[in-house]
Amino acid sequence: ERKRFYQNVSISQGEGGFEINLDHRKLKTPQAKLFTVPSEALAIAVATEWDSQKDTIKFYTMHLTTLCNTALDNPTQRNKTQLIRAAVKFLETDTVCYRVEEPPALAELQKNEWDPVVAWAEKRYNVTIGSSTSILGPNIPASTKETFVSHLASYNMWALQGIEFVITQLKSLILSMSLIDRHITVEKAVLLSRLEEEYQIRRWGNVEWAHDYDLCELRARTAAGTLFVHLCSESSTVKHKLLQD
Repeated sequence: ERKRFYQNVSISQGEGGFEINLDHRKLKTPQAKLFTVPSEALAIAVATEWDSQKDTIKFYTMHLTTLCNTALDNPTQRNKTQLIRAAVKFLETDTVCYRVEEPPALAELQKNEWDPVVAWAEKRYNVTIGSSTSILGPNIPASTKETFVSHLASYNMWALQGIEFVITQLKSLILSMSLIDRHITVEKAVLLSRLEEEYQIRRWGNVEWAHDYDLCELRARTAAGTLFVHLCSESSTVKHKLLQD
């Protein structure tokens, strides 16, 4: 945390996009690059994060700012193909594809809650996914992986950073795409990603405040990542340009 050093937050349009101003200072990335985002809506969202900070700046609560920094600095130096491959690799260990046989109540819960999402994804992308109780997980066809590779290629680099962020929160490509495609809500996606944990909590109880804190944090990160994808997607940018014209 750092003491808040500015009074006012504003945005302005520069040559490379929209910039964030903290009083008269231009916001910079950790690598000292000018903090510039591609859409006005995203700039407003980031500015709101900075304006919402009180006496101290809690950087760990500023998920949109962090995602923009990652997109601008690209600290891991990955290209678009590498980002897509990393996202699709999650299919091999996708949360909703790993099922239990025991206890029967949890197996039934997984079937009832996860099967509809898997069925939606299979229909939406015209692929075969399936599920498995084997520790090795399901055998995902190569054609399914290639379909997701092609679909993700339609997103720009910024949106892909956001998609990977959501996937790492939910531990599931299927839940993430269902969320980004607006098939399910953030609350539903988070609940489905924590199904086994929620089952155990209902059975044994939770640890006072820890469970609620973890749940709120996961919802916040997932919501921020999803919003980031939508604000960075090609359609949002095109729509904004049309409105400007």
